[in-house]
Amino acid sequence: MPPRERLALQQNRLRELIQYVKMNSPYFSELYKDVDSNTPLEALPTTSKGDLMTHFDTWVTDRSITRQKVEAFTSDLSNIGKKLDGKCLVYTTSGSTGYPCIVLYDDTTINVSSAIGVARSFARKQDVQRFMRHGGRTMALFADNGFYLGCGSVRYNQRKMPWKRHKLKTCDVRMPIEQIVENLNTFQPSMLGSYPTFLEIIASEQEKGNLNIHPAIIMTGGEHLYADVRERLSRVFGCYVQTNYSCTEGGTMACECIEKHFHINDDWVILEAVDENHQPVPYGTQSSKVLLTNLANSLCPFIRFEITDRIVIHNEPCPCGSTRPWLTLEGRTDDILTFENGVRIAPLSLYALMKEIHGIQRFQLIQMEGNNLELRLETKDKQQIFEAAKQKLTDYLRQSGIDAQIYLSDKAPQAHPISGKFKHIQSLNNGSSQ
Repeated sequence: MPPRERLALQQNRLRELIQYVKMNSPYFSELYKDVDSNTPLEALPTTSKGDLMTHFDTWVTDRSITRQKVEAFTSDLSNIGKKLDGKCLVYTTSGSTGYPCIVLYDDTTINVSSAIGVARSFARKQDVQRFMRHGGRTMALFADNGFYLGCGSVRYNQRKMPWKRHKLKTCDVRMPIEQIVENLNTFQPSMLGSYPTFLEIIASEQEKGNLNIHPAIIMTGGEHLYADVRERLSRVFGCYVQTNYSCTEGGTMACECIEKHFHINDDWVILEAVDENHQPVPYGTQSSKVLLTNLANSLCPFIRFEITDRIVIHNEPCPCGSTRPWLTLEGRTDDILTFENGVRIAPLSLYALMKEIHGIQRFQLIQMEGNNLELRLETKDKQQIFEAAKQKLTDYLRQSGIDAQIYLSDKAPQAHPISGKFKHIQSLNNGSSQ
């Protein structure tokens, strides 16, 4: 579809969504009392996770669905992949940026999400063909202990299409690595999907010879895919590695092309790159936040919903040939560290610094309080590696006037006990715990 027609379709869907929520959501009816069909998107009030969860019962557009009913449903893990009242799937976020968000997917949202996954998620046609020639078997390695989008959607498809159970499997990343390796060796997946940080562990097992799999493609998600991790996974497993830009509230918002650009699925989502005050930033400028409008979900509407990602939206043509607008994304899996002198250090710079130190298998740098940093290492010569890392970090931070106290932890690097996601750089000043 030409850009002009696609934009017209987007705007038509937006008007329909606004009209629908004004009629069916008491929360939006009050919020939009001064909104009419001529009100532009950028003039609409913004929404946040806190607002929507506080007003859950008046936010959702189905009056029979209440937060109490949803919480009773999600208290039983056997309901993962089942529909609430036969109407919708229930997903929750891990709460890694505060507290969980409840997200409902009705049939329209499910179908749009599935169609985007099938029709747009592969950057190269040859990978689809290679996936099918290799048996079409998919293994999803995510946290399988809650109503998360990754494994929850797989469970739904397994229930809906039981004849595909031998082609579609899940594996909990919190299981012992030996058991995961055994499952992978037995299943021999054609496609592997997981967090990039966990795939690094799997790659080490492949290098050691404990694991022997040959996937046709690797799809990462849930975390930022760094270039060096992508290169390593591709080299170790001998296949194409790609990712997408997604979240539970918006589904797959943008799909990656061969240029490693994220093309926005702008017929179904609208993404606004904004500053701290929700004002638009120019093309080519990094945002402080993103405002998401999901046009495919009218059951629990996300309209100008705040996401704490930092993106750059581009208006120049992409060499891949796609006419969809595209963005580049700063990895926000890790935390920004704020020190006593007020200086904030981006996690990517610290990550890059640590990656320069040879011999580190895995690391985790945690800001405890003030300028105190705890370094967790997985390496053969821990003390020697620590001294090298401490020197590099100390020299780097001093350039910003930061006198940091860095000490070696006796703990190993750990993923989040609930979500299974892993942060290389983490601050405990924000109330999170590990």
